[in-house]
This record gives sequence, structure tokens and C-alpha cells, in this order.
Amino acid sequence: MSKEIKVVEVALRDGSHVIQHQYTTEQIVEITKGLNKTKIPYIDISHGDGIGGSSIQYGFSKVKDIELIRAAKEASDFSKISVLLIPGIGTVHDLREAYNAGADMVRVATHVTEADVSIQHIRYAKKIGMEVAGFLMMAHTTSPGKLLEQAKLMESYGADIVYCTDSAGALLPHEVTERIELLVDNLSCKVGFHAHNNLGVAVANTIAAVSAGAKYVDGSARAMGAGAGNTQTEVLVAVLDKLGYETGIDLYNIMDVAQNLVAPLLEKEQIIDSDSLMLGYAGVYSSFRLFAQRAAEEFNVDSRDILAELGRMGVVGGQEDMIVDVANQLAEVKKEG
Repeated sequence: MSKEIKVVEVALRDGSHVIQHQYTTEQIVEITKGLNKTKIPYIDISHGDGIGGSSIQYGFSKVKDIELIRAAKEASDFSKISVLLIPGIGTVHDLREAYNAGADMVRVATHVTEADVSIQHIRYAKKIGMEVAGFLMMAHTTSPGKLLEQAKLMESYGADIVYCTDSAGALLPHEVTERIELLVDNLSCKVGFHAHNNLGVAVANTIAAVSAGAKYVDGSARAMGAGAGNTQTEVLVAVLDKLGYETGIDLYNIMDVAQNLVAPLLEKEQIIDSDSLMLGYAGVYSSFRLFAQRAAEEFNVDSRDILAELGRMGVVGGQEDMIVDVANQLAEVKKEG
């Protein structure tokens, strides 16, 4: 069995949430050059909610993601450039623009039970020659069997890789193992895994995924990502090396990128604070954290109560407008009480 693992660096996409999508071209170029030097296979670049995500609902980007993709491509002669696309946010037109700007791979992301909305984008991306990953988000919200059913749809549309995506950081290692083993045993395409660290088990979950047969895993330098962040790339590379897996990534170089280039962008370290913990505990989409904090301040309610209610309601990515509604309802109850 091959011990080669492909790592996708997501600090320039998932990490965009942390700085409210305010990456500059200069920052993207500098970090891309550093990552390229590490020999990391893929660098994910776009608005945190994918190409086309710059909007009043999700937050406006400082620089159009197409321009960032183009700049990153010019700065990289080894690492491939990846983008995220969520159907309904990004369009086939956006995908064509990203490809023309230099994107090599697209991760077409849908809610875990809605793989059928990815067919147009996956097939179009394959038609124009892109590598394609299906990205099944909020994987904790359905059964392993349903996850497999949806993964098979993405594979049938032409996906080269299908990801089990723990968008809320809610899965535990044994649950990751169960899901990844099922996908690996029943799909012909490669299997990937994307983690968030809201329960403090992102590295453990990613190792569980690799041990179960995943060949693609995501990491974020300095853990820069939504919620409590993602699997910390430099830690992941070190652990995989100790376990005998081959990433091809230079450990010292990725440590330097995290310490010297990414860390200065963070207002504070990516820690598991109360709100991040509630994301994982309640099973809420990781990018909801900042929205919930703003709503809690506006309506003078506890942000943890907002997140707990969102989890109870089963709210998913794309329903950010519900956060204010929930905060308002909690404020009314507080007033009456």
C-alpha cells in the first residue's frame, strides 16, 4: 500500500474567514512563494466561501479572488493552485474564470445530502481539464451510509477525489475511521478528509482518516481557519513523518511559513475558546462563529446560546441569515423572562 499522502494547504482560503476575507495580493504572493518552497502539493485560494463568495451575505473580499488566484499561480512553479466552489454561490462562469487565471483543481462543495447539485460544475471542470474533488460538507449530520450514497454520486459525475468534510469540527476519531473506511472500500476514486479543530481533535481525526485509507488531507499553517482553525499543517507534516507517511513537504520550511508569514496575520492565536468549542459540540458550521459573536453583541445575548440553538435547528452553511433571527428570538425571550 502506498504511503504517499497529498496535503492541501487551506490557510489562504479557509483562513480567509479569520481576517474577514481581507487578504491582499502581496500577502497571497509572499505566502504562496513560501509554501511553494516547502513543496506542498496544493494551495487552496479563494474567498472563504469559495469563488464568487464576495458578497454582503458572506463578506466582501479586499481583492477579487480571481486576481488572487492569478497572482498565486505566477508565484508558484511547483504547488498546484486549488479553489473551492459552492454551487449557488459560485457559477460555471466563475469556474471558467478561475481556470483561466491558473486554477489547477476545484473542490466542488455541497451539503452532505445535496451532492446532486454538483453535477454541472464537476462535469464542466472535467471537460476543461481540471482536477476535481467533491467536497461533502457537514459530514457529521448524516449516517455513514448516506455519506457513501452521496459520494458515489460525485464519483459518477467524474470527481477524481471525494472528501468527507467535517465542517463543524464535530466528528470524533472513531467516527472518522468508520466513514473513511466505508468510502475507501466502496469508491474507485481517491478519498480525502478536511477537519476543523473545534473539539481539539483535528490532528487525531486527520491521522484516523489517513490510517483508514484517505490519500488527500487538508491542513492550515498555524491552524489558520474558521472556528478554532483546521488541522495545523506543520504539526500534521511532523506527525505523518513520524508515522512513516510521505508528504514530500519540507518540515523546516513549512514551520517557517507558519511562524514567520502566517502567524503575523492573526490578531490572536487559533485557540479553542468557548464559542469554537460550542461549534463542535453543537455541530454548527465553523464559519458561523464570528457572525454569532456579532449578533450576540448586538442583541445582548450569549453567543453560546445562539450556536446551541443553531445546532438544534440543524442550520447549515448558506443559512447565515438565521443567526440574526435566532439572536433576536433569544433577546425577546430574555426580555419576557
